[in-house]
Parts: sequence; structure tokens; C-alpha cells
Amino acid sequence: MEEEGEEEPIEKEQEEEELTETVEEAKTEEKIEEEIPEEKVEEEAETPVEEEMPPPPTEEEAKPPPRKEKPEEEIVEERIYTIPLGKAWIGPPRKRAPRAMRIIKSFLIKHMKLEKKEGEGEEEEEPKKLIISNEVNEKVWSRGIEKPPRKVRVRAAKDKEGNVTVYLAEGD
Repeated sequence: MEEEGEEEPIEKEQEEEELTETVEEAKTEEKIEEEIPEEKVEEEAETPVEEEMPPPPTEEEAKPPPRKEKPEEEIVEERIYTIPLGKAWIGPPRKRAPRAMRIIKSFLIKHMKLEKKEGEGEEEEEPKKLIISNEVNEKVWSRGIEKPPRKVRVRAAKDKEGNVTVYLAEGD
């Protein structure tokens, strides 16, 4: 039994040595980890941070630039019309809103003089277009296919090329 007792202190000493070794290894690892960030900090300090990052944008620069769908065209003529749509109510209920849209188109073709003139020289030119904005379309269809409005107030703008764009009049 004495031999066993002697072995126990030797085993304890070995365990203590192993523990001290692991503790020392852990300390060296911590030192290495601490050294790495310091080196990175030194490298970052050498490179100027101000040059890499641009100054913060001002309020004007922070806003996105305005969308440019088409280049702005000069408006030659602009008129405001109140288009009566009562005739759209004469037909069947399920055809009233589409008929109201056709009435708007025919009214604007007539009043903005968009009809194609038949002639030899004008075949080469592009035909004049009537563009109805989504606002007008949504206004006509706002209460569904069966109940379009009795009248619609629109603003028609004619550009240099003769194209007419129709917008909902302001206030409607």
C-alpha cells in the first residue's frame, strides 16, 4: 500500500505539471490574440481613414435623383376639359367603363385635332399619339366597371411633335 501512496503524489505532480502547461499555453494564446489586434490597429492608423470614406452626403445629395422617363418636351398647347360621360351609361352595365374610356379618347382626338390627315408627304412622319395617364384611367375605373363617373375633368397637353398627354385636372 505504501507503493500506491507513493504513486499518488507522483500522479498528482504530473497532473499539476500538465495543468500548468495548459495554463501557460492558454496565456500564450491570449497574448497572441492580443498582439494581432494591436498590429491591425497599427496598420489602420498608418492608412488614412478619412481618404477612404467620402464625407457624409448633404440633404440634397441624400435624395435620389429624379426619375427621367422621357426628356421633358416643350408644351405647345395645354387645355382643361370637362368630358361628359353620360352616354356611357346607356349601354349594358358591364360595358360602361370601357365605353367611357373610348368616349374620352374620341373627345380628345376631336378637340385636340389629332386626326390623321391623309396625304402623300405625311406617310413618312410618325402618327400623332394620344397618351392617357394612369390617373385618368384609375378615376374612370375607381367604382368598378358598372359605375363610371358622369363626367371627368382632365388637362390635355400637346407637345412639339403633336402628341397629346392627358392628365387628371388638379383638384380632382
